[in-house]
Order: sequence, then C-alpha cells, then structure tokens
Amino acid sequence: MKILVRSILLILIICIPVFSQSEEAVVKAKIISSVDKFKSGNSYPLAVEITIREPYHINAEIPSEDFLIPTSLNLEAPEGVAIGKLEYPKPLVKKFDFSEKALAVYEETVHIFTSISISDEFSEPEMVFTGQLGYQACDHHTCLAPDEIAVSGTFLMAAGGESPASINQKVFATIPGAISEAETEVTQTESGLAATIMERGWFLTFFLVFLGGLALNLTPCVYPLIPITISYFGGQSEGKKGGLLFHAFIYVFGMAITYSILGVIAALTGSLFGAALQNPVVLVGIAIILVGLALSMFDLYEIRIPAFLSNFAGGAKKGLFGTFFMGLTVGIVAAPCIGPFVLALLTFVGERGDVILGFWMFFVLALGLGVPFIFLALFSGSIHKIPRSGAWMIWVRNIFGFILIAMAVYFLQPLFPSVLSYFLTLTFTMLIGGIYMAWLEPTEAPGKTFGIIRNLVGIVFFIISIFFV
Repeated sequence: MKILVRSILLILIICIPVFSQSEEAVVKAKIISSVDKFKSGNSYPLAVEITIREPYHINAEIPSEDFLIPTSLNLEAPEGVAIGKLEYPKPLVKKFDFSEKALAVYEETVHIFTSISISDEFSEPEMVFTGQLGYQACDHHTCLAPDEIAVSGTFLMAAGGESPASINQKVFATIPGAISEAETEVTQTESGLAATIMERGWFLTFFLVFLGGLALNLTPCVYPLIPITISYFGGQSEGKKGGLLFHAFIYVFGMAITYSILGVIAALTGSLFGAALQNPVVLVGIAIILVGLALSMFDLYEIRIPAFLSNFAGGAKKGLFGTFFMGLTVGIVAAPCIGPFVLALLTFVGERGDVILGFWMFFVLALGLGVPFIFLALFSGSIHKIPRSGAWMIWVRNIFGFILIAMAVYFLQPLFPSVLSYFLTLTFTMLIGGIYMAWLEPTEAPGKTFGIIRNLVGIVFFIISIFFV
C-alpha cells in the first residue's frame, strides 16, 4: 500500500509542473488602441498585440517554407467602421534544429498594425472588435499542432465635446514600418537580397560582390587604365618586380580605404535612410534613379564628372604617395562606369544600416577591383597578353544595366501587390536580360571566345530567373 501511495505522489510531483505549464497559453493576443476613446468621423491606429511564451516562436505571415503554417489574422468591426490594411510585423530570420534553412518567425511580443475609420453616423456608446488569430507554435526542436485563438476588444466612444487621450504611445510610435524597439535591436526586415544573405550566409554574398568588382574592371572606364597603371608602377619601381608588386598593393589599399569609408558612411546614415524607405515616394524615387543609371549603362546617354575632378584625380604624382593617391581617387576617374553599381550598393548598405557589413562589403568590392592589378604586377611579363580594349566592353556595361534594373525592382518590393508579382517581375527582368545579352545585343568581336562568353552569360541569367521562380 505504501508503495502505491508513494508511486501516486511521485507521479503527481512529476505531472504538476507539466499541468501548470500547459495551463499557460503558448500564444496570447489582445487588441489595443492608440486612444482611450474613439470619436465618430475620425480615423485611428489600432494594433493586435501578440505575446508568445518562451521558448516558442510562431511562423511569419509569409513562412520560409510552403509546408509551414503562416500567422494570419481576421478582424471584424461593427457596422459603420472600416478596417484598413493589416501591417504584419517584421520577422526575425533564425536557424532552428528541425530545419535546414533559416526561418522567418515572430518571438516574444509583436504587433500587427492597422487603422480604423469611423463614419459620422456611428452612434453606439462602445465599439466591439472580434477576430481570430491563426498560428503554429514551435520551439527549437519540434512544432505544435496549428491552432487558432479568438481576439476581441471593447472600446468606449467619446461623448459630446470630449477629446480622446493618447495611450500606448510606445507601441504606436513604431509605425509606419511596424517594428518594435525590441525587434529593432535584433533584426530588421529580411527580404529579397537581405533574406538571401541571412539564409545563404555571408560567404556567398561577399563572393558575389567580389565578382562584381572583378567585372567592373571590364568596363570602358577601367579596363584601358590597367596597362597604363601597371606601366606607371614599373616606372616608379625601376622595373623591379618586388617594387612593382608593392606599388600594386599600395594602390589597392588606397582603393579599399576609399570604398570602405563610403560603406561605413552609408551604414551610419542607415537609420535615417531606413525610415525614409517606409515612404512609397522615396522608394519610387530610388527606383527611378537606378533605372536612369541603368539607361546610362545601355549608352542612351553618358554620365560625366566635372573636368577639374578628373584632372585632380588623374594627375600623376611620384613615389609611393603618388600610387596611394591614385588608388584613393581612381573611383573618380572611373565614376561614369562603376558609379551606378557603387551607388546601388551604397543604397543597399544604407537600407541595412550595418556598419560592419558596409565596411567589409566595400572592402571586398575594392579587392575585386584591385586583383587584376596585383596579378599583372606579379606576372608583369603577361601584360601584353590581355585582350585589347574594344566594343566588347560596351556589352559588359549592359550586364550592369540589367543588374541595376533588378535592384530597382528590389527597392519597389513593398509596393508590389503580392510576393508572387514581385518575384515574377525579377524573373522576367533576368529572362529578358539573358535573351538580350546572349542573342540580341549588337556588339560583335573577332574570334569564337566572345560568342561563347555571350552564351554563358545568357545561361547564367536564365539560371537566376529560374531561381527567382
């Protein structure tokens, strides 16, 4: 008998924490207002506050995987009250044990924002909202079954000349953009290219930036400078290979300093820039600028820098300082060709607002630009073997034109009616780019090599379009 009693007590001791834990809901939701009372004929922000118990999270509105259950909210208002568009919170992108890729999730406390418009005829003493929140909660290892909870809120109407008072100011100060202070410390929206960075890792991102730097060497503003610059290094080092290589490193170091400073400045202004990106007018303006820069890459017109800047940057100076100065200012000389791509990258870094990212992204870009100089300095006897400048460089510029158009689409993402339309637009941009670069672009060059490269670039564009699909 004693053994039986002890067994029952032991089972109860073990189960009590489990039962008490199960009594606490994994997800809670409530409707909160920006004012203590509503007034007929006015509009007000409204929010649904979702509290998620640790260590659980719920999937974002748009999950990272098709099989995951999205977080969804359905709100209903009384007659005479219109509910605006739901603005879901910015998700965190995190890696969990049960998934091979990072997932977009919500944790702790988040808010879904909307607005209400009350008609002049609404005369009820109070306003009642009802709705349902659908979600799937998971911890770091497993997921619970999909669930749905009711949300509701009752709010008083102001009488006569009574004026509503502001409440929950800390919550509603985060709109537009729907990012709470706690979330801002952790992460910002990870979409498009930013989400790819988080999911695929920094190595791929920096590798692509490095390749972009290498490709910029093939533009008409940079490529003709390579043999001239290497010859200048040879003159300064009196033909000694060690000195030639050292000058090349100093030159690349100067480039790296210039571009890294640009990246840091862009990141430091990121908070201001990020707030501006909530404005559709700003997004459209950025897209127009990027398309305008793209058209210059298609040779519809030419962007020129002032002559005094070009003369200042291109002026020859002796010694290591002269080499270092040339590296610092080569971006000015080559601005008509590399400027559009650099500006697009600056815009992206400014949106991210990450100083470390800004520094290293532009440092890697400078390395990509500088590698040919170091390589040719190391094998100075091979400089006569590099292909001569020609019309093929115009073809290279066109590649960057399509990249800039794709970046314009990227910045317009919040304005697309759906994720599907956004990715289809990117798909068609890359598809048209591949067809044009491989078969329609009129540039010709002697030999078979150029034709092979054209087709390879077209294939790469097609692969990218399939990736977007």
